[in-house]
Amino acid sequence: MTASDRVGSRECQTGRVPDGPVRQESERGRWRVEERTASAAALHASWPSVEADPKTRAVARCRPTASAVVLGSTQPSAAVDPRAALTVDVVRRRSGGGAVFVSPDDPVWLDVWVPAGDELWDSDVTRAFDWLGATWVAALDRMGLRELAVQGAGPGPSTRWATLVCFGGVSSGEVTIGGRKVVGLSQRRTRAGSWFHSACVLHWDAEVLLGALALSEEERTAASGDLAAAVTGVADEVAQRSWAVGTGSIGKGAVGADTRADVIGGGTLPTAEMVTQAFLEGLPDGAVRIPPPHSTPGDTDR
Repeated sequence: MTASDRVGSRECQTGRVPDGPVRQESERGRWRVEERTASAAALHASWPSVEADPKTRAVARCRPTASAVVLGSTQPSAAVDPRAALTVDVVRRRSGGGAVFVSPDDPVWLDVWVPAGDELWDSDVTRAFDWLGATWVAALDRMGLRELAVQGAGPGPSTRWATLVCFGGVSSGEVTIGGRKVVGLSQRRTRAGSWFHSACVLHWDAEVLLGALALSEEERTAASGDLAAAVTGVADEVAQRSWAVGTGSIGKGAVGADTRADVIGGGTLPTAEMVTQAFLEGLPDGAVRIPPPHSTPGDTDR
C-alpha cells in the first residue's frame, strides 16, 4: 500500500476504529461545548453538531482514537515515507499548513466554530485568528506560563522545515513561549462560518513525526535539532522552570481552583484536561466547563 493509498484511511494496526465519533455535549452561555472521540480522519471530515446548528458558537476537544500524521490540505502524499504509511494512520485536513502528529492527549487538540456574522468572526482570514491566539495566551497565563506572545499579521520565526512541519514556523495568531512555538492554528472557512483547528503541545518530541516523513537520515537529524530549538511544550516549560508554591511566578489569574492546585502543587505536570479547562474558562462571554467523556455513540461519520 502506498502513502497515497493511506491518505484518508481510517485503518490502523489494531483494526478499524469505530465509525461513529463519541460525543458529549453541553451548552453554557453562548458556547456549545463537546468532547469528540473518533479517528483523526473522522474528526477532520465533519463536525455534525455544527452542520446541524451552524449559528451557534462551538468548541470541541478532539481525541483521536489512534495516533496519526495529519497533512495540510496542499501537502503532497509523497511527503510521507511509504514504509511509515503502512504502520501509522495518515490523513489530510482541509486547512493549510504543514504536517502534525496527533495522539489522544498530545497535542491538546481543540476545534472552535465561529458563525459568519458573529462578533468574533472576521472577513479577513489573517485577522480572524487574533482573538483565538489571545484566548490561548490568557489560558496559558492562567497556568503560570510566562514570556507568552501572539504572532501578529504575517509570518514569524521560521525554520527551513516550516512548509513540511506545522510547528516548524510561526504564523498569524499562533502562540510562542520565549520565542518557541507552543500553539499551532489553522482555519477552514465556509459561507456558514470559520472552523479553527488549534493544537497545544504538552511535551515536544518530533521523532515519530519526522520518522514518518520522506526524509533522509541526515535531514531527520537536522530537522530534529532545528525543531527542538524552535518548539516547546506546556509541561516541558513547567518542568524546566521548576516553579514552586510561593514563588509568585505561578497561579496568576482566574483558572479554576482544581486546575491551579494541580499545577502549583508540584506533584503533577499540566495535563490535557487542565489545559482544556483553562482555555474554556477564558472563552469570550463567560466561562464554560467541559463535561466528562462517556462511551455512548453519538455523531455519525459522514
